[in-house]
Amino acid sequence: MQEDRRLAVLRAIVEDYVATEEPVGSKALVERHGLNVSPATIRNDMAALEEEGYLAQPHTSAGRVPTDKGYRLFVDRLTTVKPMSSAERRAIATFLDGAVDLDDVVHRSVRVLSQLTRQVAVVQYPTLSRSTVRHVEIVALTPSRLLVVLILSTGRVEQRLVELTEELADDDLAALRSRINLTAIGEQIAAAAVALDALVAGEQPASPATVAVVETLVEAMSDHRSDERIAVGGTANLARFGDSFDSAVRPLLEALEEQVVLLKLLGEATSGGTVTVRIGAEGPYEELSSTSVVATGYGPDDALASLGIVGPTRMDYPSTMAAVRAVARYVSRILDEG
Repeated sequence: MQEDRRLAVLRAIVEDYVATEEPVGSKALVERHGLNVSPATIRNDMAALEEEGYLAQPHTSAGRVPTDKGYRLFVDRLTTVKPMSSAERRAIATFLDGAVDLDDVVHRSVRVLSQLTRQVAVVQYPTLSRSTVRHVEIVALTPSRLLVVLILSTGRVEQRLVELTEELADDDLAALRSRINLTAIGEQIAAAAVALDALVAGEQPASPATVAVVETLVEAMSDHRSDERIAVGGTANLARFGDSFDSAVRPLLEALEEQVVLLKLLGEATSGGTVTVRIGAEGPYEELSSTSVVATGYGPDDALASLGIVGPTRMDYPSTMAAVRAVARYVSRILDEG
């Protein structure tokens, strides 16, 4: 019973501190939360939570603030993630459904996530290595010049021009398109590249057009330039945390300029709707010990990449976790539908 009450006290302090940005006192807790015990009992509970490292008393204030350990316990004891309102869900769906390509999906995701959470949103582009081949289109621009279009499960589209040494008849082009799609569709790109090389090896002798198209596709599949691309939005939201500029905001602003740092902050993409929360010193960088990260993986099948938010530890964790999970689900659905 005592432990349940102390958890309720901790929960109330976290909620009030996030809302008011002021240390929370026992009187305010009794007035706002109806804990049905005396202020003296609340003060005893607060003292016990402080002794156990869940609360801290800044300066000589009578109020308490949560520590990283306190936030951690609060997050771990969340029985449910706060559901998004129907208006918020509609806003996400309407905004993301208007996306025209992968770049647009990523940038819209960053915008809507930063607006919902009032934090800095970070979205990693889908990693090429985990995607599968959805379709290959080969279009004759002239009898000796082809446009090869590789469409991946991530929504990524790669286009390459292929110059042939001799003209290719329409029937031969249709046959080549069919063979390549039968070989590659549904395969992860590493396996598709191997299968396409085997297709050339199996043709004795392989036609110059087959060789040229396969070489172009394999090159496109091994192009990892976008594997570490990241989109960031909502940096202006950090202006809300001016009181903790030196400890939390300045290091985070510096980190936002380093994509490798952001990728490590987001962590490995997780699938199955799992939202990970790393609070303060739990993160990989000591200089960002006043920062929390709420992240999850997204993708139609296995997680292809990560998205989430980064911000000072004083954040609305339940709402932020709900927003991160909801946006990831909508993005996954959009990529799955192509």
